[in-house]
Amino acid sequence: MSTAFVDRVETMARLQQAAREVVDGAGRLVIVEAESGMGKTALLTAFARKAGQEQQPGATNCRVVQLSCGAATSTTAFHLAYDALLALGETVKPQQTFWSRLRRMGVAAAWSTPKAVGDLVPGLGAAVTIGQDVVSAALDSGSMPADSLQPQQQAVTLGIAQELLRLVRDGAPVLLILDDIQHIDLSSLQVLHRLVAELPGAPLGLVVSRTLREPATNAEAVAELLALWTARDGAQSLSHIVRESLSALPPDAVMDWVTLDRPGASASEQQKLAGALTEVTAGSPVFLRQCLALLPGDGVSTVSLPRRLPEAFARRFDRVEEADRDLLKLATCYGNTFVAAVLAEVLREDHSHVMERLLRISSVHGLIRAVEERPDWVEHLGSDSYEFEHQALRAAIYRQHQSTGLRETRHAELADALTRLAERNWQNRQTPYEVRLATARQLRRAGFARRLDSAAAHHELARSVALSGLSFTEAEQHCLVAIEAVRALEPDPEGHRDAQFVEAVELLLSLTEVRWQGHTTVADGPDIDRLADEAEQAALRLGDQRQIARTTLLRGKTLLVKFGLEPSLDKLAAAVERAEEAGDPVALFVAKVEYGRQLPKRNLEAGLRVLIEAEELYASEPLLGEANSPVLQHARNLNEMQLGVNLFDHGRFGEGRNRLVRCTERLRAERLCTELPIALNYLAQLHLATGEFTEAEAVLAEARDIEAARGADSGWHAYNTALLALLYAQDPARRQEARDLAAAAWAETERTWLANLVPIVRNLYVEVLVALAEEGRPGEEDLDFADRLASDTIEETVRSGMHRSRIAALSLRGRVALRRGDATAAAAHARQALALLEQYGDMPALRTEEVLHDAACALEAVGAQAESTQLLERARGEVERKAASIEEPERRQRFLQEVPLNRWITGTQP
Repeated sequence: MSTAFVDRVETMARLQQAAREVVDGAGRLVIVEAESGMGKTALLTAFARKAGQEQQPGATNCRVVQLSCGAATSTTAFHLAYDALLALGETVKPQQTFWSRLRRMGVAAAWSTPKAVGDLVPGLGAAVTIGQDVVSAALDSGSMPADSLQPQQQAVTLGIAQELLRLVRDGAPVLLILDDIQHIDLSSLQVLHRLVAELPGAPLGLVVSRTLREPATNAEAVAELLALWTARDGAQSLSHIVRESLSALPPDAVMDWVTLDRPGASASEQQKLAGALTEVTAGSPVFLRQCLALLPGDGVSTVSLPRRLPEAFARRFDRVEEADRDLLKLATCYGNTFVAAVLAEVLREDHSHVMERLLRISSVHGLIRAVEERPDWVEHLGSDSYEFEHQALRAAIYRQHQSTGLRETRHAELADALTRLAERNWQNRQTPYEVRLATARQLRRAGFARRLDSAAAHHELARSVALSGLSFTEAEQHCLVAIEAVRALEPDPEGHRDAQFVEAVELLLSLTEVRWQGHTTVADGPDIDRLADEAEQAALRLGDQRQIARTTLLRGKTLLVKFGLEPSLDKLAAAVERAEEAGDPVALFVAKVEYGRQLPKRNLEAGLRVLIEAEELYASEPLLGEANSPVLQHARNLNEMQLGVNLFDHGRFGEGRNRLVRCTERLRAERLCTELPIALNYLAQLHLATGEFTEAEAVLAEARDIEAARGADSGWHAYNTALLALLYAQDPARRQEARDLAAAAWAETERTWLANLVPIVRNLYVEVLVALAEEGRPGEEDLDFADRLASDTIEETVRSGMHRSRIAALSLRGRVALRRGDATAAAAHARQALALLEQYGDMPALRTEEVLHDAACALEAVGAQAESTQLLERARGEVERKAASIEEPERRQRFLQEVPLNRWITGTQP
């Protein structure tokens, strides 16, 4: 069949210009988009060939790496990144044995082998090992420490991106050409996002193509990221991004194609054929190829040209013998790429005979072509792999020549054939990931009767992908498929449906917990609280006490996100009770820690008691102390730092300091420093409250540096940034910096949207704006914005039950009103804040003396002098109580003299 490349002169010129700029050391991103069949692959292949041949005077040739994303690998973690590492590595270190070993191993096997990962990305093998240990312990315990897994995942993604950039810089400039990016796996997409961010300073040209409106697993994520890249380009007026759109070929290009494809025809015959083809195909390259393939030899007859692309496909397919057509129909059910051994297993035919038939079809009719680089598992079977000429061709045969029921039957037969091949060929070893993935995909399409099998296969894949310790996005995808498959089934007497559903939901919600973001769905998936509720009910039907305790805890977490604190606390208390009934010390400890972390938001003293109980349980239960489980270590770390900050919140500064200092010192010794930014946040709060501003700045800088090195947005990075902004707001020389940091912190919070941090950071932003206004820059617009932010917090916390943030927001609204001269409104807000404070008492992340002081100022402004004096006396008592808890005289003096609020309250402000 014709493979001519014609036209695209202007697009090719822009691609070549981008290549020249890359040779000169300027990073470039070129995005090529088109409908299916418009010739993107032909364009990129021709560009890659030209770029590899050209050499500018005085410059070194580009290294050209061309890769393709396929639907079959869209849920294989880091598949494209793995191929890119190998391809670039071969250009730098051409040790054939080394690279061929890694290539033959395959991405899934390599990623599960820390040594192989370390060979590819120096230093990453240890991180993978740690990640595998964490996930393994989490899966066994049913408690995934999601906020500790995200940094590990980010570290791996960053490590891969940095190694790719190192390989780029270690030699001539690189053109990395990625075809059909709509099929990229999500882990590689995250790596690609980091590469794009580094383009302005890297000798790297990224050329990516995307097929528009083609169904693909990750098409939406790709579209969102492309929009982000191009929007950023417009916002910053950068010039390193070029976007190209391919349309149909013009008549003169069709004529060029015919001339190349039919050189023996006369000029008039060529012109007549080109005119007819232009009329029929409207310049569609894929349609042109099909029409020319239907014409024999140098034939130029236009009498029987098909009028539509499906008709062209059908005519070519009809030329195949009937038995071979059935073989191709079965192949379309396998996918765009298929394996002869699997087809032979389904048909119960001799393997060699099937390979001969496929070779004959390819040679005589086209339609399919052999895949030169066979995967390791296909070589292990001694089989051939083929692919269809075009996705549209495969889709036409799949849908137009088979009924729905017949397709489902064939998918089921393919799944069973893959299972039999695995049992025979990998008896004492784990079946290769690619085989298990292919089996799961066939089961997913095998209809209602195989739903439970599909759920089990995808859940097993989810666990396997998660256990790689690298990326959890693919695991989430498999979990969603498993849940979709089993959710519609009725519970069965043996409990198979319920058991499968509980396991899939538990894994999905644990994996995605860090990204719930205060919203109630996972990506575009189901409602998280409804899933947790259904899982809890399924566990109750099963009667397994450990599963009941675990699903109850999970439901408590989802209730917090969807319905707020109060219903969540009731369910978390129930989780503690059910863990006690199950006699499971691990589940009990984890439940107590989670309950103890949330309870102080309603009752600080009660929360402290639960946290102390959890600490005592850890110390007294040998199983917990000896387990060396990452999950338990994570829970212990959270419990220890929560105790420290809540003791500080309760005014027991000395105890709180000792615990937080001890905790941060221990966490600094850990390799990944996972929870360290949280502990440093708590320690910084204490430093700020005690007037240790230099120490606070150093601690916040350390915490922000840790998060920044991970290279992704973080709610805790935003929180620490907001605290730093508040600190800088006190320095006249850094007020603009304070404003910028506060705005950046709020923007990052809006992107991450962790429900428990949103109102805190929003209130800190308001506090910075108010502090700047009180220092001589009133700015009515700033005050209006601050008031709106505080109002949003009040409205939100009425629903969520986060009373501490509601009290703080009311107090801040009072300060805004007082600054505007509206004493009546200030007093009203102050009275509401006081009423809530009286109801709930001391609360975490809230300084009682500050609420009392602000209320005293507001009431004094409306003439309520007696009330104001009484409130100031109470505030003074709070300050004195907290000062008495500080053992060191120097620290106590600093607390009283260096904190401006304390000076105002104690009457020592000059």
